[in-house]
Amino acid sequence: MFYWLMKRIIAGPLLRLAFRPWVIGVENIPESGPVIMASNHLSVLDSFILPLVLDRNIVFIGKAEYFAGRGIRGRITAGFMRGVGTIPVDRSGGRASEAALRTGLKYLETGGIFGIYPEGTRSPDGRLYRGKTGVARLAIESGATVVPVAMIGTDKAQPIGKRLPRPMRIGIVFGETMNFAEFQGAHEDRFVLRQVTDDIMYAIQLASGQEYVDAYAATVKARMAAGKETGHEDERPLSPGGREVPEGLSVPEPPK
Repeated sequence: MFYWLMKRIIAGPLLRLAFRPWVIGVENIPESGPVIMASNHLSVLDSFILPLVLDRNIVFIGKAEYFAGRGIRGRITAGFMRGVGTIPVDRSGGRASEAALRTGLKYLETGGIFGIYPEGTRSPDGRLYRGKTGVARLAIESGATVVPVAMIGTDKAQPIGKRLPRPMRIGIVFGETMNFAEFQGAHEDRFVLRQVTDDIMYAIQLASGQEYVDAYAATVKARMAAGKETGHEDERPLSPGGREVPEGLSVPEPPK
């Protein structure tokens, strides 16, 4: 109850005042039943802003370290994470992704909304990166409806490395719902998983207007940290799955 009150009465109004979120496509969100919100990932803010515009509760998974901080700051961080519906998961070790997947499946069985970032980490430069296939496995195993989500401007409000966000308008675009019932039972077929993941990432690109890079964000981050070229600076623009970039692709603007 404490964390629900913090989200609805304290954190929610403050975040709304600071970021004045605008929304496109809210009618695409199912009113009931299990839903996977598959979103691009630009900033830490994403997990705080998205719940503000939903009538239904949404949960995410987060590193267990967020909940183990000491002192006042650590307790505030843990409180905010719980307040926005984050479930702590130990993501260290080789079975980290499996633990996250099982957590998501268990929650979807209750008929709730589960938020996931298929890129696996924040974009290092605002572009959209290759999706990891966990989102496809989650969608196929659970049978949940998938809603592609585009966060707009959160990287401008709080770039990577900035501890405090800058107040400014932020947008959220919800794409058309997706269902992968035809692949039921194929959640271990790597070709199906890649196809479904690319379909979801393509829908996110359509919603966000982002340039796409056919590489994992974590790999690019590691190369950048080591001072190496990423190898994706001069390639022909593409979309997930090797598709051509749609004509007129652009970042959405606030509705008038």
